[in-house]
Amino acid sequence: MELAFIPSPSRGVLHLGPIPLRGYAFCIIIGVFVAVWLGNRRWIARGGRPGTVADIAVWAVPFGLIGGRLYHVITDYQLYFSEGRDWVDAFKIWEGGLGIWGAIAFGAVGAWIGARRRGVPMPAYADAVAPGIALAQAIGRWGNWFNQELYGKATDLPWAVEITSTADGRVPGTYHPTFLYESLWCIGVAFLVIWADRRFKLGHGRAFALYVAAYCAGRFWIEYMRVDDAHHILGLRLNNWTALFVFLLAVLYIVLSARMRPGREAVVEPGAETAAGDAGSDAEKEAEAAAADDADQTDAEGKADSPDLTKAPGTAENTRAPEEPEDSADTEDAQDAEAVKDGADSAKKG
Repeated sequence: MELAFIPSPSRGVLHLGPIPLRGYAFCIIIGVFVAVWLGNRRWIARGGRPGTVADIAVWAVPFGLIGGRLYHVITDYQLYFSEGRDWVDAFKIWEGGLGIWGAIAFGAVGAWIGARRRGVPMPAYADAVAPGIALAQAIGRWGNWFNQELYGKATDLPWAVEITSTADGRVPGTYHPTFLYESLWCIGVAFLVIWADRRFKLGHGRAFALYVAAYCAGRFWIEYMRVDDAHHILGLRLNNWTALFVFLLAVLYIVLSARMRPGREAVVEPGAETAAGDAGSDAEKEAEAAAADDADQTDAEGKADSPDLTKAPGTAENTRAPEEPEDSADTEDAQDAEAVKDGADSAKKG
């Protein structure tokens, strides 16, 4: 008897009147917002303009969803095109089924189109959004919990996930929550990329390549634990081979890129520095104008407070100020000198 486990939701959709609210879709939407938010912060820190990440994401996200669905339908075609299946279900993306490999590949095509339209170097953009993509995957994996899918082998561990659905051949019981393992792994990948990018100043797409390599390493062992139907090649699931192949490509790119283009891009978005400089100049001009206005106001107040000696109360404005009175001691000395002079003149006449 299991003493502890992670319960699965009884249903993965709630109805708000005629509008269905699906947990799988909510997880994807929240993941996209987190990726854009974090990518925007990193892009601005690299010298880009605010809003560029979101503008390019308008292209990348739809391409990613289409690519992810195509990869899933192609690699698991038996779920939609075998006998007794309805091919229309291939379009029901809300029921689950997105292949990360197709999502990243097609999403990169959409991002390339958006980056080209904005004149932004694609490798620099990929470096900025890499940790956000990992976090988006971490959040999106909880959509599998709502749909009771992507679990591993049976186990009685305290963190086992309880499966109650019997749809598509599921057997109720407690299993390894591989969706949870991948979610936690993706969070670790995001922090790894952020740390390595700060420590080694990764550029020219190497931060994105590190994310790809780290994710593939985790996906390999997590995929090995899953028990859902999949195609096998030489005893390994198809996704194991895909993870191994993509991992080697990512590592090779990191090595070659570091040799051919060391360091990171000095400019990630042409014109961003000019726009920032113009904004700074405008701010300086506004500050100078405000200081001049304050100085003029202070002078005006000073003139208003000081008395005007050229005006007499109740009279018209005078054109000159009154003369200052002479010193009284100087006046008396002058009068005495004049008297002595007059006395001397009288003596001469007598």
